[in-house]
Amino acid sequence: MKSKWKKSPPDLIATFDAAIAGRPGVKRSQMFGYANAFLHGHMLTGLFQDRMMVRLSEADRARAIEAGGSIFEPMQGRPMREYVVLPPGIVADKRKLAGWLKRAIAYVDTLPPKTPKKPKRG
Repeated sequence: MKSKWKKSPPDLIATFDAAIAGRPGVKRSQMFGYANAFLHGHMLTGLFQDRMMVRLSEADRARAIEAGGSIFEPMQGRPMREYVVLPPGIVADKRKLAGWLKRAIAYVDTLPPKTPKKPKRG
C-alpha cells in the first residue's frame, strides 16, 4: 500500500532550516523523508507534511495547545505525546517560532544524552 504522506512545502523547509541554523548542538537530519533536528541524540523538532512540531515539557505542551497547537499524531491513534504541532501563525512568525524552539531546547537539555547505538553485525 502506498503512503499518502505529502512532501513538506519548500517554504516550510526553508523556515525550518532558518529556525534551527546556528543553534549549538542541534543537528539536522532526515527521517521518513522529512527534515528533523536532534539535540544530544533526542529529536527536538521536525516537519511532517505541512506541519512543524516541537518536543516540549508538560507545562509548555499545555501552553502550546492553548495557543492553537495540537498533540503530534503522525498516524491516527498513535500520538507522540511530548510533541506538539505548532499552529501556522506561530511557524510564520520568526520571533514566536524562536521562542518555542528555545522552550524545546530547554526541555531536551533536561533529558539524559542518548548513547549512540552500536551498528548491527550482519
